[in-house]
Amino acid sequence: MADAPKLSTGDIVSAYPYLWLWQRDRGETDGRKERPVCVAVAAKGPDALTHLALLAITGTPPRDDQEVVEIPPLEIRRIGLKEHKQAWIVVSEYNYDVLERSFSLDPSRRAGRRLSPGFLKVVLRAFRPTLGSAQTRVDRL
Repeated sequence: MADAPKLSTGDIVSAYPYLWLWQRDRGETDGRKERPVCVAVAAKGPDALTHLALLAITGTPPRDDQEVVEIPPLEIRRIGLKEHKQAWIVVSEYNYDVLERSFSLDPSRRAGRRLSPGFLKVVLRAFRPTLGSAQTRVDRL
């Protein structure tokens, strides 16, 4: 029996139907389009399942109410976002999902790329205040 696909902190998933907070607040339950996401947290829980915090990657300049980390040009190329001259990782909200139970996440869509260790530290430092807040978490279960 083959091992189940795995995701790790720093991995890039090429297509995920990310649900924005504003969409959730309007009662929507599905993301409107698939977009690349960064796995900010991938941790095994006491239930032996992989719990994930996923951050949206966007080529649209951020709104005033969003906290973002701009992705440097070299990092954009490294993670395969060649279609973007500029890109940002949104750290002021996140989607929470469980890999083994997800209806939205297809691990085979993993881009095979990951953030460099140095840039990942920058992203995680910026994301830390957001993690765990019910107000910034969008459950995808």
